[in-house]
Amino acid sequence: MSVYAIYFSPTRSTEKIVKLLAKEFGTYGEIDLSKQNSGENVRAFKEEDICIFGVPSYGGRVPAPALERMKKMKGNKAKAVLVAVYGNRAYEDTLLELKEQVDLCGFHVTAAVSAVAEHSIMHQFARKRPDAKDKKELKAFAEKIAHKIKSGDEKEISVPGNKPYRKYNGVPLKPKAGKDCKGCGLCAQVCPVGAIPAESPKKTDKSKCISCMRCIQVCPKKARKVNKLKLKIASMKMKKACEDRKKNELFL
Repeated sequence: MSVYAIYFSPTRSTEKIVKLLAKEFGTYGEIDLSKQNSGENVRAFKEEDICIFGVPSYGGRVPAPALERMKKMKGNKAKAVLVAVYGNRAYEDTLLELKEQVDLCGFHVTAAVSAVAEHSIMHQFARKRPDAKDKKELKAFAEKIAHKIKSGDEKEISVPGNKPYRKYNGVPLKPKAGKDCKGCGLCAQVCPVGAIPAESPKKTDKSKCISCMRCIQVCPKKARKVNKLKLKIASMKMKKACEDRKKNELFL
């Protein structure tokens, strides 16, 4: 039996939560779907394997690049644990969309988790989450999931969500490079969708950009930013939906 932490996590929050859950099963391998080339090769799993799939919720949906990169996976009835991470607003259809894709790939979904993490764009929402309370709760979730799997309980689960999935056309917050940009190209190297030209890293292809904020996070000069006025307006619109502390959930 092998355990895999499989995640699309541009700003690392989802990665950390998936790894926190994976630790309960001992040693594990990692598959980072945030890498542009991560969907190039077919990955086949064994029935006894355990795969923990984690994605952030973008507008209540699974990020399109994550879905595309999962399509070449062959589950072969391996057990799957699903994780939807959201920034304290809502995750809506994310778990359902993730489950349906994982089912199509031939995995057996045995558990699912929704978890809150600091918002990747508006950091004042769910600031510094997952915090100590969250981590303790997520560890308890992992123990329950491990117990279910070890006991041989193969009951299929249901998760929240609606069909057709809610529409999501992205957000108008696209990072730009400012005058402090030195053209090092690190952002271009790690952009999950290739929206930053390697030969001209000060530019951003808005048609490709998914507003994942990885370029902002990795920039050593803090030269990449989103428009402050647009960010302020978006934050005001989101405040009511995001100000109350949302809870993590376990579906067994």
